[in-house]
Amino acid sequence: MAPCASCFLLAVMFSASCKAITSSDQMCTEKEANKTYNCENLGLTEVPDTLPNTTEFLEFGFNFLPVIENTTFTRLIDLMFLDLTRCQINWVHEDTFQYQHQLNTIVLTGNPLIFMAETAFNGPKSLKHLSLIQTGISNLEFIPVYNLEQLESLHLGSNHISSIKFPENFPTQNLKVLDFQNNAIYYISSEDMNALEKATNLSLNFNGNDIKAIEPGAFHSKSFQSLKFGGILNLSVILKGLQNSTTQSLWLGTFEDSDDQDLTPAMFEGLCEMSVESINLQKHHFSNISSTTFRCFTQLKELDLTATHLKALPSGIEGMNALKKLVLNVNNFDQLCQINAASFPSLTDLSIKGNMKTLDFGAGCLEKLENLQKLDLSHNDIEASDCCNLQLKNLPHLQYLNLSYNEPLGLQSQAFKECPQLEHLDLAFTHLRIKAPQSPFQNLRLLQVLNLSHCLLDTSNQHLLAGLVDLRHLNLQGNHFQDRRISKTNLLQPLNSLEILSLSSCDLLSIDKQAFQSLGKMSHIDLSYNSLTGDSIDALSHLQGIYLNLAVNSIHAIPPLLLHTLSQQNTINLSHNPLDCTCSNIHFITWYKENLQKIEGVEETMCANPPSLRGFKLYDVELSCGITAVGIFFLIVFLLFIAILLVFSVKFLLRWKYEHI
Repeated sequence: MAPCASCFLLAVMFSASCKAITSSDQMCTEKEANKTYNCENLGLTEVPDTLPNTTEFLEFGFNFLPVIENTTFTRLIDLMFLDLTRCQINWVHEDTFQYQHQLNTIVLTGNPLIFMAETAFNGPKSLKHLSLIQTGISNLEFIPVYNLEQLESLHLGSNHISSIKFPENFPTQNLKVLDFQNNAIYYISSEDMNALEKATNLSLNFNGNDIKAIEPGAFHSKSFQSLKFGGILNLSVILKGLQNSTTQSLWLGTFEDSDDQDLTPAMFEGLCEMSVESINLQKHHFSNISSTTFRCFTQLKELDLTATHLKALPSGIEGMNALKKLVLNVNNFDQLCQINAASFPSLTDLSIKGNMKTLDFGAGCLEKLENLQKLDLSHNDIEASDCCNLQLKNLPHLQYLNLSYNEPLGLQSQAFKECPQLEHLDLAFTHLRIKAPQSPFQNLRLLQVLNLSHCLLDTSNQHLLAGLVDLRHLNLQGNHFQDRRISKTNLLQPLNSLEILSLSSCDLLSIDKQAFQSLGKMSHIDLSYNSLTGDSIDALSHLQGIYLNLAVNSIHAIPPLLLHTLSQQNTINLSHNPLDCTCSNIHFITWYKENLQKIEGVEETMCANPPSLRGFKLYDVELSCGITAVGIFFLIVFLLFIAILLVFSVKFLLRWKYEHI
């Protein structure tokens, strides 16, 4: 009983006196010390005095600044980026930005502009990006031309512009991006386009305009980086209007809220009279598709036919030897062989994902694509009891393979023998049935990235990952381990080159302290969404400089002896753990506050115990762990008790000694 009484007395003596210290809220959120601030949606009518003069990036949208002038941002001479989205700005006065010489981006999106002075943009030495989206502009002459010589991107979407004719003195020579989407442009003339002659490698966006005619020759001998005419129903008008032009990319698709258009072979005749490398035709509908439909596609290097209601590609397509990338996502194929891959012998990139029907993997459907390097077959409900050598026959150069989100796949030993060059393999959310004791990946000596998340793996198979000598990134998220722990001997031991490991949502309770001993090159470990305690950190004691995610676990306290392990790491996330904010955890709390620069998710790292501090941010809590008044009283009583006990003990010993002499 005496030891118990002593422990009780000590507990009372050293009971904590707790209080929370909360930092004062800043009006603007600091993203990077004295550099980047977010002041959005705070009801501000001016720049707050608390904003440092050294601010470089300022997000000031959704406030109230009906008028901006040269006194509005006077202090902020280092500004490089300024976002004034939806600040109800009506007037932009002369020399508003005259003190902001470094300013290169101004965003005025969503402001009902009534007036902009001719010298509104005077000041910046290199203004490169200007956004005037949804500002009510109907005429390009409304835009001040002074000091826009360095302008590279001009965004004018969602206005009422009907003509793209710029004023004669508007500087277009450095423009790289010109965005007119969702305006009221019905006609493009040669005169309109002549104003853009000085621009080179221009990306021009007409998406969402109901263009009904293009003057013949308007695009004659002009070159572009990209042209977008999305959502326009009459494609033949566009393709005829683009005759004798050159563009790297041509976007002719439509959108979810637009009607599909039936595409006939005659509509593509204009393609034969222009130079284009990449075309997107998403969400259109091919009518009477045949090999002649693709007669003018022979120059293409990339073709995107996403959601074009295809059930098969016709056989006999000729001349498409230049095609390198083919996208056939969200179509209606029954079998992989229906794409007639032999028509595209030079393909290096093929994507068929999100098929609207269960896709039959077939056998040898892609064997004519011996140059294929990237293959995406995800989200297709593919099922195969014996995968994947027959299906991937003769793909010796394949480097990227995505088979995620499919039905169960049975994997034999060396299941990817036909693809020895694989570097990236994604099998996430596909139930894998391993049919041999040996690893199905053992011949993939070049594999660097392997995603096996939510694959219902048998993680007790220690040979599952054998042979992956160069694996750098492994995702095992959502797979469960025997007895909810990772033991000293486990399937990770062969992975000496591993750098990134995800074990989140694996329902783990503990990790043996030597479980990761062979993983000496780790730089990133994600152990979030488990049930780990602080003791599991001991498994990381041999690692230094890593990113460690321990969010959403069952960590109450971290033993003082393990704080050194945390100190060795670069970044640590301990958010959403039931942390103990009492004196029993004072060493960790002190360490935490001294190492905030290492902590990720500080706003979500809170106390759970005692109840009086539940919900308080850990960095706001201060503990006084000295002896309280009550503790002092009990200490005195305890010491008196000990003293009396000693006195009686001495007397007893002396009497005993006297009686026995």
